[in-house]
Amino acid sequence: MAQEWAKAFYKSKAWQKCRAAYIQSVFGLCERCGRPGVIVHHKEKLTPVNINDPNVTLNWDNLEYLCQDCHNREHGGASTAEGLVFDGEGNLVEV
Repeated sequence: MAQEWAKAFYKSKAWQKCRAAYIQSVFGLCERCGRPGVIVHHKEKLTPVNINDPNVTLNWDNLEYLCQDCHNREHGGASTAEGLVFDGEGNLVEV
């Protein structure tokens, strides 16, 4: 699940618009392997300190669209338990 301090950001219109436009700009494909993407990943990890800084949160230079496998590898490989994945907002959900 998204951290409590990040929930408002991920629900914001600014993030939703930024995310949708970014996905369209990369044609909906994972920027690492070319398969269909599912998660807009922040290269610089979001923290309580930078969550309100649009230069970090909404800056396309800090974004990367990834498929589930590439996102999981980014976070250390087997980053979820069997039957769980991260959704587009970084929430852990059942498959």
